[in-house]
Amino acid sequence: MPKIKHIALSTQDVDKTAKFYIEVFGMKEIAKIDSPGARGYYLSDGDLNLAILNFKNDAVAGVERGKGWSGIHHIGFQVESLEAITERLKAAGSSPRDDINQALGVGHAGHRYGNVEVKYTGPDGVTVDVSETGWVGTSGLE
Repeated sequence: MPKIKHIALSTQDVDKTAKFYIEVFGMKEIAKIDSPGARGYYLSDGDLNLAILNFKNDAVAGVERGKGWSGIHHIGFQVESLEAITERLKAAGSSPRDDINQALGVGHAGHRYGNVEVKYTGPDGVTVDVSETGWVGTSGLE
């Protein structure tokens, strides 16, 4: 069964937001990131990866929200099989977010990445990640 292993927050102040989740909820800093698409932190409670991100451009953030938007950005599910979940997503009317996948350089057939493999549309404008490899700081599928 797929498990939620990742939630990403888009924010304009990554340091303040990360400090809140570390001090209030005791989350641990797993990594600090500064990639071409975003800067921020990966935090973990041991089971779930919480990404605190400030997107550097609208393409990576998704043009419907853009880099200046703040809030829950996407949810990530670790799955046993990308092929099987692709069929389930398609049957549910979900399609790959080719715009974001291309901007991130992910979603290519046969490639497996840590932290993000393929992004899809979800209901209510929420983007979903699916990954076989999971996210840094999380427990695996049991």
